[in-house]
Amino acid sequence: RPRPRPGARTVTTLPTRFESSLDLARLPWFEVQGGSRLVVVDEAVGPVIDMHTHLAMGYLRRLRVDVSVETPATAYYFPLTLPVDLEGYANANFDESALASMRLDLSAMSLTGSGMRRTHTAPNLLRDMRDLGIERSVVLPIDWPVGPQNTDVVLEACAPHPELVPFASVHPHRRDVDAWLDRHRAAGARGVKVHPAVQGVAPDHPKVVHLCGRCGAKGLPVLFHCGPVGIAGKAADARCQVPRYEQVIAEHPDTTFVLGHSGALQVREALDYAERYPNTWFELASLGLESVREVLDRVPSDRIVYGTDWPFYHQALTLARVLLATEGAPDLRRAVLHDNAARLLDA
Repeated sequence: RPRPRPGARTVTTLPTRFESSLDLARLPWFEVQGGSRLVVVDEAVGPVIDMHTHLAMGYLRRLRVDVSVETPATAYYFPLTLPVDLEGYANANFDESALASMRLDLSAMSLTGSGMRRTHTAPNLLRDMRDLGIERSVVLPIDWPVGPQNTDVVLEACAPHPELVPFASVHPHRRDVDAWLDRHRAAGARGVKVHPAVQGVAPDHPKVVHLCGRCGAKGLPVLFHCGPVGIAGKAADARCQVPRYEQVIAEHPDTTFVLGHSGALQVREALDYAERYPNTWFELASLGLESVREVLDRVPSDRIVYGTDWPFYHQALTLARVLLATEGAPDLRRAVLHDNAARLLDA
């Protein structure tokens, strides 16, 4: 497997700290247009595929947000106005006010059609994609074992837009896992999202291990939320400890596992899987620049993909990190931003 070497990339002196997300326009690849839109102006950046986005989701009751409606602006959970340090893990840039607003929007407001989440729609995602030259985005639902199914919302929202690639969510405690996987695959799902923190079940639980085996048998890659993030609570982070993923990865060598966030705050522990398990891929959403460079140095270059966790963050934040980390390595940049994801999705 090809491996990038640290010496193959250029050490950059470009800035990594910014007064706001729009201040990323100080980098050579971006500019601000229309006063509030961050746009890629360097055609050499593209093409790009984002492996990690979401739309508004509902739990306990039917989703009250119409995800087919465009709104004038997107309310990202990490506001465009906050200072940005690309070096550290992304959520370290939040202030207490933004964290509180995000938690409210993801909890009580999920029962309503208001709040920031009403801007987390397919047309708004597509608008940001056009601005940044992103040709496709994978949209990831997360479902509980009871209540409305966000997968159905995602499949319906993506159907008119070939630029949006739907994944499915099947809770491991669902009965008839095979039937649900077959149903979602027939409706267009290209993979399965598993989120131990939100779904309340650890990756080493027997039902998760079983679900992932069935995904592999059906040719569906599994995109895991992988690793603790430090702001989700002790119980949620305990379920996401990187050592708890090894059993399912080892037991199912025929299942492709995309490790969302590459282990997050435990990225170095996750990187140990890169050599031991060729069925592991590493996705870069939220990682700080130093961690992105570690992934590029230690993971085979054909198993790394770009992702952003939109609408938690503007898609440009991870893009800027990847562009900085791949200066002087155009083939590596192309593989990470596009070719690897295209190979995975088009298999």
